[in-house]
Amino acid sequence: MAKYICKRLGISAGILLVVVFLIYLLMRLLPGSYVENMAIQLSQVPGAKPYEEWVAQLNAQYGLDKGIVEGFFVQLMNMLRGNFGDSWKYAMPVTEKFSQVIGVSFVMGAVALALELVIATFLGIYAATRQYSPQDYLVTTGALLGISLPTFFFATLLKLVFSVKLGWFDLSGLVGRNFQSLSPWGQFWDMASHLVLPVLTLVVVSVGSLMRYVRTNMLEVLSADYIRTARAKGMPSSRVVFFHGFRNTLIPLVTILGSSLPGLFAGSLITETLFAIPGIGYTAYQAMIAGDIPFSMFYLTFLAVLTLLGNLLSDIAYSFVDPRVRLGGQYG
Repeated sequence: MAKYICKRLGISAGILLVVVFLIYLLMRLLPGSYVENMAIQLSQVPGAKPYEEWVAQLNAQYGLDKGIVEGFFVQLMNMLRGNFGDSWKYAMPVTEKFSQVIGVSFVMGAVALALELVIATFLGIYAATRQYSPQDYLVTTGALLGISLPTFFFATLLKLVFSVKLGWFDLSGLVGRNFQSLSPWGQFWDMASHLVLPVLTLVVVSVGSLMRYVRTNMLEVLSADYIRTARAKGMPSSRVVFFHGFRNTLIPLVTILGSSLPGLFAGSLITETLFAIPGIGYTAYQAMIAGDIPFSMFYLTFLAVLTLLGNLLSDIAYSFVDPRVRLGGQYG
C-alpha cells in the first residue's frame, strides 16, 4: 500500500508540474496587458508610485519580464514557498481571500453531494428492482429531465417561483437585510435559507446521471449467478438486494465520490454566480473576468491538485470495497 501510494504521488507530482506550466503558459498568452491595466489603477491611488515603477514591479514579481520557461520557474519557486502573490482584484493575498470564501462553497457542495448520494442510491435501487414497471419509467424519465435541464434555466425557474411569486426566499446573496440584528441562531437559519435554492439546483441537475449509474450497475449485479443462488436458497428479497447486491455497486459509487472531491472545494461557478453566493466559484469567476492572474493561477492549480488527489483516493478505496482488487495491478 505504502509503495503504491508513493509511486502514485510521484506520478501525480509530474502531472501537476505539467499542468501548472500549461496554466502559466495560458496566462502569459492572454490577449491584452493586464499588468499594465493593474499598474494604471495602482498608480492612480493618492501618494502611489509612478506607473512605470508599478509595471516593473509587477512584471518582476510574477516573472513576466522574463521568457516563458524562466518566468515559469520564478512563479513555481514562489508557489513552492507558499507565496501565490496578491490578488489584483481583491487587493489582498490570494490565500487570504481563498480562506474567506472556501467555507461557503464547501458547505454547499457537501450538503448537495450528500443529498445526491442518498436520493440517487435510493431511486437507483428502487428502479432496478422494478425494471420495466411504471415506477421504473417514472424514475428514469424524471432523471432524464433533470439531466436535460440547463443549470441557468432551472435556477431562474426556482427564483421565479419561490422568490418572486411565493416570496419564500431572497433572490440572491448569502444573508438578508437584517442579518446583523439577528441572534447567532437566527443568523445561522438566515444563511441556511439562502442556500436552499442553490443546493436544490445542484441536486436536481446532478442526481439524474448518478441515479442512472446506480440503476445500471444494480441491474447488472441482480442478474449475476450468486444473486440467483441467494434467491433460490429462500433468502429474503431485501437482504439479497441490500446485503449482496448493493455492496457490489459500491465501486462505481467510489468512482463518483473520488471525482466529486474537486466539486466540494472548487465551488459551482454557474450556480454561485446565478445566486450571487460569495463562494470560491463566484469569486474565481469575478477574478478571471477582471484579469486577476495571481488568483486565477492559484484557483486552477488548486483544481488540478484536487483532481489528482480525488483519483488517488478512488484507487485506494477500491481495495476496501472490493477484496478482489489489489493495489499494484494484481488480482486475487
